[in-house]
Amino acid sequence: MKASLSLHRWLQKTNAFWFTLYAAATAFCLYTCVYAFRKAFSVATFEGLVYLGISYKVWLVIFQVLGYALSKFIGIKIISELRSVSRKAGMMLLVGIAGVSLLLFAIVPPPFNIFFLFTNGLPLGMIWGIIFSYLEGRRTTEMLGAGLSVSFIFSSGFVKSVGAYVMLHWHVSEWWMPFVTGAIFVLPLLLFLFLLDQLPPPSAEDEALRTKRLPMDGQQRKRFILHFAPGLILLIASYTLLTAFRDFRDNFSVEIWNSLGFGDSPALFTLTEIPIAITVLLAMGCVMFIRSNRTALAVNHYIILSGMIIIGLSTYLFERGHLSAPVWMVLSGLGLYLGYVPFNSIFFDRLLATFRYAGTVGFVIYLADSFGYLGSVGVLFYKEFGFKNLSWLNFFLQSSYIVSVAGSAFILGSLSYFQWKYQTRQHPAYKAAMDAGT
Repeated sequence: MKASLSLHRWLQKTNAFWFTLYAAATAFCLYTCVYAFRKAFSVATFEGLVYLGISYKVWLVIFQVLGYALSKFIGIKIISELRSVSRKAGMMLLVGIAGVSLLLFAIVPPPFNIFFLFTNGLPLGMIWGIIFSYLEGRRTTEMLGAGLSVSFIFSSGFVKSVGAYVMLHWHVSEWWMPFVTGAIFVLPLLLFLFLLDQLPPPSAEDEALRTKRLPMDGQQRKRFILHFAPGLILLIASYTLLTAFRDFRDNFSVEIWNSLGFGDSPALFTLTEIPIAITVLLAMGCVMFIRSNRTALAVNHYIILSGMIIIGLSTYLFERGHLSAPVWMVLSGLGLYLGYVPFNSIFFDRLLATFRYAGTVGFVIYLADSFGYLGSVGVLFYKEFGFKNLSWLNFFLQSSYIVSVAGSAFILGSLSYFQWKYQTRQHPAYKAAMDAGT
């Protein structure tokens, strides 16, 4: 108890550098631990298992993503109304449900154990919003959000490497590997959750720079959506493309690497993601130094647009033989996460701050996420029923061009809309709407 009070007081008094370093590192490590409960299963191939004409692993991915998508819709209400006193207990409960689901997945024989990937994804989908609620609304939220966001770039490869190591060197079966991998991270998870929970609430200076963050009830959420509807539709459309593309790459990276001839090294999953994580972290961190929220919002649009272009251009160069497979995978991943990470960290934070809208970033992120993961499920069904004979690699190549072209169009439309919206902010009708929103 004394240690907790001392740490809390130190965080209140320390300078911005040490506070940011502490909060970013703690959030990064915590979400990395959580990821072990979510993505370790994807390193297994479950070769030869097919049910109703669809491979067993695809069923697992579909059921987990369905649970995750449903969780995002539930999270629109729960995360937007979440009180700070409930965060720690809520995290422990949700992770506990996910862990028990992995245990039941190992015990119950297939195909009946497929259901437990649904109950695994259902609680995990709300954890991101809980962790980010500790970080939003601060003057260094860019760096904090970037630190949290790059955790799923690093952790995706890291937990796959751990899962592959557990199977290869501990001789754990594909069925027990997800539970064993999650169990390895339990104690570190509890430690980092305790450390993150010591963060004090945003200061008066934070609120002055970024707008006070408040829970949003149903009427406030509806008012926000109607107020920014055209821009939100364009943003959610581009984010849905990125989410589906990211989820496909994440869940079937083993199959893609195997097709490229690099499937025999577990360390590859981590090594190729590290340069991506560092580059994205640096790009997002630089936005922190932009004090103008309007400028930062525009810059975030351009960062996302650059990511869309990199995805398409790197794929084109790879197919023409100008890039090796590992370089292409790194560049396509870099483009993906340059587009994806801002949505999950700083984009919506700057959106609220630009228009001085009192609310919570968690609501907007979960609104986008709910549609994003529905898109991810749709892509899986589209692949299995529309292009079943198309290899994972070729489907990934074709998807790269779609994301690049359509995503660029959507994000340019969003940029134009919000620039126009900002220019009308002095109109009496706009001021009345903002007053009603606060």
